[in-house]
Amino acid sequence: MNYDVIIAGGGAAGLYAATNLPPETKILLLTKRELLLCNTALAQGGIAGVYNSPEDKTSLHENDTYIAGGFQNNHKTVHMLVEEACQDIGHIIDLGVDFDKKEDGDYHRTLEGGHSRRRIFHHKDATGREIAEKLLAHVQTLSNVDIREGTLLCDVKKTPTGFSALTLHDGTYEVHNSHFFIMATGGIGRVYEFTTNSAIATGDGIMFAYNMGAMIRGLSLIQFHPTAFNNRHTRECFLISEAVRGEGAHLLNCNGERFMQHYDDRLELAPRDVVSNAIVLESRRTGSDEFWLDISHEDPEVVKNRFPMIYHNLLEQGYDMTRDRIPIYPCQHYLMGGIQVDPHSRTRVPGLYACGECSNTGVHGNNRLASNSLLEALVFSRHAAEDIAKKMQHLAESRFEEAKFDLHEGAPTVPHGIRTQLRHILQESYFVKPDAQKIQENFPKVCEILHDLEDNVYRIDQDYVEARSTATIAFLILNEAMVEEKGV
Repeated sequence: MNYDVIIAGGGAAGLYAATNLPPETKILLLTKRELLLCNTALAQGGIAGVYNSPEDKTSLHENDTYIAGGFQNNHKTVHMLVEEACQDIGHIIDLGVDFDKKEDGDYHRTLEGGHSRRRIFHHKDATGREIAEKLLAHVQTLSNVDIREGTLLCDVKKTPTGFSALTLHDGTYEVHNSHFFIMATGGIGRVYEFTTNSAIATGDGIMFAYNMGAMIRGLSLIQFHPTAFNNRHTRECFLISEAVRGEGAHLLNCNGERFMQHYDDRLELAPRDVVSNAIVLESRRTGSDEFWLDISHEDPEVVKNRFPMIYHNLLEQGYDMTRDRIPIYPCQHYLMGGIQVDPHSRTRVPGLYACGECSNTGVHGNNRLASNSLLEALVFSRHAAEDIAKKMQHLAESRFEEAKFDLHEGAPTVPHGIRTQLRHILQESYFVKPDAQKIQENFPKVCEILHDLEDNVYRIDQDYVEARSTATIAFLILNEAMVEEKGV
């Protein structure tokens, strides 16, 4: 099958790109598993932006973004992000996204760490899911979009006329061709032992882009969320939104004492990297990894109404957040770096675009400001769509050349346990504060695993693709960390 554009990923970035492409564009949108299984749908806090707010300014949002990012942000893309927030927030409201309102009819804006104003639009504590559901509902009405749910992207190759993509659905391989390709495959959380990310977040898009020659930058810029629910059992950690601290929750150490005053004047509302570092330092000081989030001093009805999903999920774990302290600890949450793109989401591979968490726009600098991620996904996926629309007008012809793929049918499956080994390596080598000694010890092991996957013949299936993605991501993270350590 031939398409104008193939989009890999059904989160906010992929869906919004499809929304903004011209109606005559023939689009294939791929989701690795079921619809709405993506990091967008897990985003609790909200989407940041200055929209019809006389008490806020885009210059303040811009400055807050710089402060959180350690002033290592890309100035042009940050300016685009905050100035165009109004446009895209207004657009998704028009598409039916239902943000919470106050009694006077104005939107309720909450406060999160690193923000100097209340500018976080939210739908209770399930904002990402609300946005994903409404965008998906809209895209499903578009006759020019072919959505393939539960379809594994096995490989992508550059061709003289664009791209060829090998997919696997219900045991059947297919090749799809396109003039343009948008990577919107999300994060890398599942390369860690503990993460807030969904099961599909294995960095596949970054691996495919890297193999096609795209530049990968800032992959060691990983955000560890300070307040993931600490159940010590499951790989996917339930996130306790930053908005809980924004509404007055306190962080407590193993002795039940507040401690943030020893590390930052902003206390619980310091940016995420600051809070995560403080927790690790406090853990070393006390010799304990027991930490708590406490909002029991606030009005119980207000808490339950503001955070219904968190309240319900914690009850299932045996905790009533209106009365009990919540056990928390940092875990992998978000990737600031990724596939290097320009302000229009273009990579250095002609026709290849990347947007959302898998991309590196530079807006986040060294650390993402809370609730800027959904906004980044919208703003820069729209720019990708607009740039593709312009280029499609100048296509000389619509012919397609199809790449050849070796399916390796009959080959052995990838050895069991590779991803588990890689997850353990990253967890002990690069968690909150990188361990230089462990990185030096483990990097050769990662290289050996990656070479084995690339040099030997294995059956191309989900286990193989995700093992190769995990190994590639681990290699890029640790290699970048070593270069930074040596000051190269």
